[in-house]
Order: sequence, then structure tokens, then C-alpha cells
Amino acid sequence: MIRKMFLAVLALGFVATSCSSDDDNTNNVPTNSDLILNLVGLEALGNDFVYEGWIIVDGAPVSTGTFTSATFPQTFSVNTAQLNGATTFVLSIEPAIDTDPTPAANKVLRGDFNGSSALVNTNLIGDFSTASGMFFLRTPTDETGTNNMNDESGVWFGTPGMPPMPNFNLPALPAGWAYEGWVVGDSGPLTTGTFTAFNSVDSSNGFSGLENNVGPPVPGEDFFLNEPAGETFPLDIRGRTVVISVEPVPDNSPAPFALKPLVGIAGNDTAPATHSFGQNLSSLPTGSVTRN
Repeated sequence: MIRKMFLAVLALGFVATSCSSDDDNTNNVPTNSDLILNLVGLEALGNDFVYEGWIIVDGAPVSTGTFTSATFPQTFSVNTAQLNGATTFVLSIEPAIDTDPTPAANKVLRGDFNGSSALVNTNLIGDFSTASGMFFLRTPTDETGTNNMNDESGVWFGTPGMPPMPNFNLPALPAGWAYEGWVVGDSGPLTTGTFTAFNSVDSSNGFSGLENNVGPPVPGEDFFLNEPAGETFPLDIRGRTVVISVEPVPDNSPAPFALKPLVGIAGNDTAPATHSFGQNLSSLPTGSVTRN
């Protein structure tokens, strides 16, 4: 009897060991899968911000990780069940030190999964397929308040008049984004300020003169004061590249963001002549996201 009991205990121990081994094998089944981002057109952000990917699972965002490099492809390890259940991928811009577990308003790219992949684009920011606009050269903030025959040193977005009128065909931007004007100087791009309305002054007049320093009721800038290193003011804008970009808000980068829907070259004629922007839709980021 004692021998039979001993053998029974050994048998139970063997079964228990076998079950434990089976459980270990189950636990070793991978629970994560690869999410591969293959994007084009993105640029590095300021030091205080990162890109963050999100998958939408049952209507809720799930982070897939952050990154700062704009070199692709990049691969992220994501929970397999969540990744398989995702319907949409979204890319946002987040603070580098971020206590908010939800996506910020600065959403750059979005696309719905079709099988194992999603094609992503910037349509959630706006439709720029019909983007257009005009600008003119004039210096309404000239220090003397008179026409000193230096209108080639100011650029304003719209058509000249009393007052000037806006002339943009651009979409209204969602929260987290603003337009910004730029003139390419001798040492790099010079901002004319950010704006969300086309019929009012923009956020900056740091280079303008002392007379009527705010300027007319359209975005723009004169280039008389506070020239940066490498620039000589008054700046002759004729023949220079003029750009309208779409910028994240907030933004601590001194350079234009990747989205530059309008680009033009200033001609030789000052107001009342106008100059046209051309579309630059190839600057809009796009790409694909694949789940393996």
C-alpha cells in the first residue's frame, strides 16, 4: 500500500510538472507585433517636442511610441491584440515631457487600416488641393510714414488697396495649427508672423518700421529693423522666395515646418502690382503604416 501511494505521488508530480511546462510554453508566445512606419516629408522638431504614433482601438487611442528622427522606415513593438484590432493610425506632435496620456491637438497624419496597412496623409489638417494666394510689395511701416521709394522691402499677403484685402484660398485650420509667412533671406528664412485669419494682422512685427508699426489689416512684414546675423536691412525682397507654411502651435523651432502649401517668387514690381503663389503640395507629408 505504501509503495502504491508513493508511485501515485510521483505520477501526480510528473503531471504537475508537465502542466507547468505547458503553461511556460503558452507564456512564451509573443504578445507584441511590429508596426512599421514608412513616411516621407516629415522634418525634425524643436528640442521640446516629439512625434508620437497612435492606433485607434475600439474608438480609443493607444500609443505606439515616440520618436524624433525623420528618417524612415522605423519599427515599433505594439501589443498584438491591440494592433490587430486597430482601425486607424494617427501621428501627433507631443511635448517631450508630456503628462497627458491622450493625443495632442497637433495631429499631422491619419489613415485607416485596410488589411495590414494604412495610407496616411495630412487631410485631417486641411484640403490644400485648391490652395492659392497673392502678395504685394509695399512698406506701410516706413519710419518716416512717407513713400521713400523703398516698397521692395515689405511683403504683404493679399491685394493692395485702402485698405488691402485678403486674397487666400486656404482652408481654416483645426486647433493646434497656424499659418506662417516667410521670406528667404541671405542666411535663411525670415518669419513674417503666424496667423489664422486672413483679414487681420499677424502675430509679429519684429522687423517692421516705427510708423504704423502694426501694419495694414492683412498678414505681412516690412524688413527695416532688428536684422538677424547674416542679413542686411532694409531687405530687398525682389527675386526672393516667399512661403506660406502650416505650423504646429506651440512651436519652438525657428525654421518653417514641413507643410509648405504655397511658394512664390517676388517679382520686380511693387504695389499696386501683385505676385502669385504657386502650389507646393509635394511638401505635404504622406506615407504608409504596416502591421506585421
